[in-house]
Amino acid sequence: MKVLAIDTSNQVLGIALLEEGKVIGEYITNLKKNHSIRVMPAIQHLLQDCDTLPKELEKIVVAKGPGSYTGVRIGVTIAKSLAWSLKIPLVGVSSLALMTGVGRYFDGYLSPLFDARRGQLYTGLYRYHENKLETVKNDCNILAVNWAEELKRLNKKILFIGQDAALHQSVLRDVLGNYAVFAEITENNPRPSELGLLGMDMPGEDIHTFVPNYIRLVEAEAKWLEAHKNDDVGSGD
Repeated sequence: MKVLAIDTSNQVLGIALLEEGKVIGEYITNLKKNHSIRVMPAIQHLLQDCDTLPKELEKIVVAKGPGSYTGVRIGVTIAKSLAWSLKIPLVGVSSLALMTGVGRYFDGYLSPLFDARRGQLYTGLYRYHENKLETVKNDCNILAVNWAEELKRLNKKILFIGQDAALHQSVLRDVLGNYAVFAEITENNPRPSELGLLGMDMPGEDIHTFVPNYIRLVEAEAKWLEAHKNDDVGSGD
């Protein structure tokens, strides 16, 4: 099975092509550039370099969030369009889960994370058991200090993964001490090949109803809802 994996959920743009037990090609950049104008050329170049036609693809796997609202939306929209036009299955995988591959042999728990501003994180808790990824705590939006307090009760080493981990390192270390372990800089970029691997054997989802997992409303939408929450009060509807 040939699988195309697409990740535009954050600053890193990642595209990978896999076939069964082999990564045929992988493209990764970590640049502050517009994913919307770069992702399709990246897909086209990767397929061309790997001598693969679009009609040979058998599954699309996309990072479905959390992450950048715009970035997640771009990747999901393109993945849905490709899956629909090619009439092949679409699978969505957590943008956090795909970062855990670097901790496959780590003796402890894995906490991939993205910064969510104002001291908050997008994160979740995972571990590998017999080389299978398990979700210990579902992806969430939480204050870094509260997350650290939760993890402290586990009395186990935690590997923090992600470029934004450095932003919260002092808070996490203050609470967790030596239980806090941080991935090296070369391990922090999400690997689209890991995304493809995670989604390869997952069942396809309904393309028309598939939506991103933003976890938290974007700030503008949250403010609008807060400002209008009482609009219908007393209307009698």
